[in-house]
Amino acid sequence: MIECTSTGAYLARGQWVPADGHAPEALAALGFDAAAAAQAKKGTIAWGILQAHNTSGDEENLKIKFDAMASHDITDSLIEENYFPILPISLGLTVTGEGSGGTVTELLTTSDAAFSKAAGYSLSTYDKEDGDIDGPFSLAVSVEYGDGGGIVWFSSSSYLNDLYNAYSSGSNGDLAMNALSDLIGEREAMAIRSKSLNYNYLTISASTSALLQTVMIGVCPLLFLGVGIAVILRRRRNQNEPC
Repeated sequence: MIECTSTGAYLARGQWVPADGHAPEALAALGFDAAAAAQAKKGTIAWGILQAHNTSGDEENLKIKFDAMASHDITDSLIEENYFPILPISLGLTVTGEGSGGTVTELLTTSDAAFSKAAGYSLSTYDKEDGDIDGPFSLAVSVEYGDGGGIVWFSSSSYLNDLYNAYSSGSNGDLAMNALSDLIGEREAMAIRSKSLNYNYLTISASTSALLQTVMIGVCPLLFLGVGIAVILRRRRNQNEPC
């Protein structure tokens, strides 16, 4: 059975505890006091994202600066519908405006807090180290030339991966299609492609997971083994009976 809740929840010792009025009592029964419950939010993905973009220096009074998406024919339809692409494992670009021979528009840019790992794929930590390059960087640019030519450059080779496209609710695919439409001059084709945003999630507790593992790995094989032995014994008994 799938149960939906309008509040958050704590995962405490393998059990889900709804973040409602009964949460303090339930958490206390599991050995977590009010201070531990207050610190729980720091273990969430959302907390990490917000703090990574917080420029105030205060964990409670946030001053957020997220990565930016510029207004352009390619991106306007995404901005209007609040869709934002995800560009993983990107090589940051620096636009100087010198010697390009065309007009460069930065479509996607990082925040000032971004940095580029000098070690590349040989990195040993995601934290900033000495020698890493400070941002901000451009992650996607559009270059238009006076003779009608143009280039749209994305700094990630993985952003059209199905996984990241799903994470962005299809925004990555829409961004690529809009870029192609812009390059061939079909600006009326730029839009948000229809997609289903209805996802059904199944969440099970650790105890239920352990039970399922026991049944699938232990009980079911033993059951089939027992049935097989019974069938073999029955056949042998039938063979030994006189006709």
